[in-house]
Amino acid sequence: MSDFFGAPESDEASVRDHPRHQQMFPVLTERDVERLRHFGEPCRHASGTLLYSAGSLCPGVFVLLSGRVRIVSRDALGHERVLCTYTQRGAFTSDVTQLSNKPAVVDAQVIEDVDALLLRPDALQAVMISEADLGETIMRALILRRVLVFERGQGVVLVGSSNDARLLDLQTFLRRNVFPSTSLDAEGNAEALALLERLAPKPDDFPLVLCPDGAILRNPDAGQLASCLGLIPEFDPAHAYDVAIVGSGPAGLATAVYAASEGLSVAAIDCRAPGGQAGSSSRIENYLGFPTGITGHALAGRAFVQAQKFGAHIGIPCEAMALHCGGALPCVELTDGRRITARTIVIATGAEYRRPDIQDLARFEGNGVYYWATPIEARLCRKEPVVLVGGGNSAGQAVVFLASHAEHVHLCIRGASLRHSMSHYLIERIMSLSNVTLHVRTDLTALEGDARLERVHYRREDGAADSVTTHHLFVFIGAQPNGRWLATCGVALDSKGFVLTGPQVPQPQPEAGAMSLQTSVARVFAIGDVRSGSIKRVASAVGEGAAVVAQIHACLAETG
Repeated sequence: MSDFFGAPESDEASVRDHPRHQQMFPVLTERDVERLRHFGEPCRHASGTLLYSAGSLCPGVFVLLSGRVRIVSRDALGHERVLCTYTQRGAFTSDVTQLSNKPAVVDAQVIEDVDALLLRPDALQAVMISEADLGETIMRALILRRVLVFERGQGVVLVGSSNDARLLDLQTFLRRNVFPSTSLDAEGNAEALALLERLAPKPDDFPLVLCPDGAILRNPDAGQLASCLGLIPEFDPAHAYDVAIVGSGPAGLATAVYAASEGLSVAAIDCRAPGGQAGSSSRIENYLGFPTGITGHALAGRAFVQAQKFGAHIGIPCEAMALHCGGALPCVELTDGRRITARTIVIATGAEYRRPDIQDLARFEGNGVYYWATPIEARLCRKEPVVLVGGGNSAGQAVVFLASHAEHVHLCIRGASLRHSMSHYLIERIMSLSNVTLHVRTDLTALEGDARLERVHYRREDGAADSVTTHHLFVFIGAQPNGRWLATCGVALDSKGFVLTGPQVPQPQPEAGAMSLQTSVARVFAIGDVRSGSIKRVASAVGEGAAVVAQIHACLAETG
């Protein structure tokens, strides 16, 4: 038969060789298909049509009864690549974004008339809960497919200089939100040069972004990019959730998982990406249950999917501007003016990176100064010397990670040793690395460079000054709480801006006295790094995220 869509380049052979191909593309048995009939809607699609296309909303998961469907990955420049073709009864389409009703990142082309069962997002969530074994098979496949498309690139196209801080920021945003992308060097890539000749951008237009729907953005921020990609969700202003969680780091995600799994209606938001600071950690090795370690990105991604599996409504990127507590129910006001009303509020906004008091620091942020160490930064500093300042576990994890990429890592700390601030296993590992030098009792004094960082100056306790030639400075000197948006509600803070809870609260609400995680405002709780006195560990954040759900239940029971 003729192919209505033409014949794009095929990547099917390499996909079939993938070590997890069977888990990625399982075929359901006849009994499994019959079990799904209770949840799905019968549908029919003619050859030459699309079940869904990249950049548009996908209605759900299609379980094939007959026909053929070809999955094509394409970028905004029109490059197409066939990833797989579904031909067997019991095969099913889509990836994990269907849990949250987000736009598709591939085309699903009907190349032979299709009869199928359509599992819409709410039906898919019901399958996950009530048909656990079948749901596990489907969930694993959906997650692995998203990773496959992400790793194969395509999707949104970024054009700019590899040293552009704004380009790096967008790359990091897309990576942490697992959205496929391709970056083209505006100074040396032939396709990029041809595109620039057609678009004639001005210097301030970079980076350029080409969205899958054909839209072209000039120097967008992460919010504008997310809007173009359809990532920003809708929140019903007339609906009151049982709990609204502000922040989706380990603490916030844990609350979302446990609250949603216990039947509460959950809204959660974050201004950047799942995982918070932990999400940018190169490897977490002391979290229970992962003896070989896990990246913060992977841990956050699993928790994010888990929360959606139970029905949590998560909005990223959505930034809280204010908390209002004067009405019948508290509500969170977003920077775009939207409001989320809930019976209880959980503050899980964590902390933001603290910046050393060094002149010109801001000028080099993104042009040599970084506050996290991901594979993107590791590629930039490959076989070059780097300086890292900080003595905590996050700093130690970054040192170990960067040492495998950089020529040499200079670790600068203000103290006399790492013993009082870093886990023993990390100290032992750092000391065993031949390309790491520890500089104790050292303060950074100045940064030098024109368009990018060229040299870092520092002074030792004895007054001796020295410097290191480097294009890369990583700063891990702790964090300060993200609590400025709470001023409108009058939530009590300690002298450093962390949120007071439980017995710490001066004159607590009578009905809230026994709730250790409730703030000075009834119905409002605080967990994780933003809470005064919290232990700054992933495990403790997750524990507080689980514990606060019991207190939310008690609060809801008291207030009816």
